[in-house]
Amino acid sequence: MTTAEMRIQAPEAVETIDEAELYLKLLPLACARIVELGCGAAKHTRTIAEQGRPASILACEVDSIQHEKNLAVDDLPGVTFLHAGAQAIPVEDGGADIVLMFKSLHHVPVGDMDEALREIRRVLRPGGLAYVSEPVFAGEFNEVVRLFHDERAVREAAFAAVRRAVEQDVLELAGQYFFNTRNDFQDFAEFERRIVGATHTRHELSPELRERVREQFERSMSADGAHFVMPMRVDLLRRPA
Repeated sequence: MTTAEMRIQAPEAVETIDEAELYLKLLPLACARIVELGCGAAKHTRTIAEQGRPASILACEVDSIQHEKNLAVDDLPGVTFLHAGAQAIPVEDGGADIVLMFKSLHHVPVGDMDEALREIRRVLRPGGLAYVSEPVFAGEFNEVVRLFHDERAVREAAFAAVRRAVEQDVLELAGQYFFNTRNDFQDFAEFERRIVGATHTRHELSPELRERVREQFERSMSADGAHFVMPMRVDLLRRPA
C-alpha cells in the first residue's frame, strides 16, 4: 500500500467488533517488549497483559490524575506505569518490539506529532511494529461530543503526521484496518462522568451548552441506555529492517 492509497476513513466498513479482537489477532504479543503511549485507564493494557502473554509492558500516560490511579494497580506484575509522553519515550534505542497508541496520537500537540513518530521509530527494534488506533470523525457519538469538543482538526493532523512518516521512510505502512466499535452508556449522567469529566481534557460547559449536549445525547437513548457505534481506523506501521 502506498501513501496515495492511505485513507482517513472507510464509510463502507460496517463490522462492529471489540478492538481487542483485532490486536490480539494482528500483533505478535507473546514474549514481546511492549510500550503503550497514552494508556489511559489501562483497559487495553490489562487485556494484553492477561491474554497476550508479553514479556513486559511499559504503560505511559501524560495525565497526572490518571497516572496516579494507574499506580494503584497491583495485579498486573508484568506492567510498569510511567508518567511520560510520546515526544520523549523513556526507552533505549531499539528497546521495544511493539508500540501501541489507542486513540492517543491526536492528543499529542500537533507540533509534536512528527517527533512522536520519530521517537516510535527510535525505540522500535528493526522490523518492530507500531499499532496506531484512531477514532474516525464521524458517527452519532461524534455528533454529541463535537458540540463541546470538536476534534476534526487534530484527528486530521494525526493522520497527516502518519502519512508524512510513511512518505519520509520514518516508518513503513504494514496495513490499514477499519472497523466499528461500541460505546455504551446507561444514561446521560454516565456520559457526563466518563466523557465530559475526563481528566485528560478540561471541559467547562455553560448551562445552555450542557442542555444542547444532553438533548443530542438523548436522541440515542433507548429503554436500556444509549448505544453508539464508533468508526475506527488502525494504521499498522513497521520500523524498516
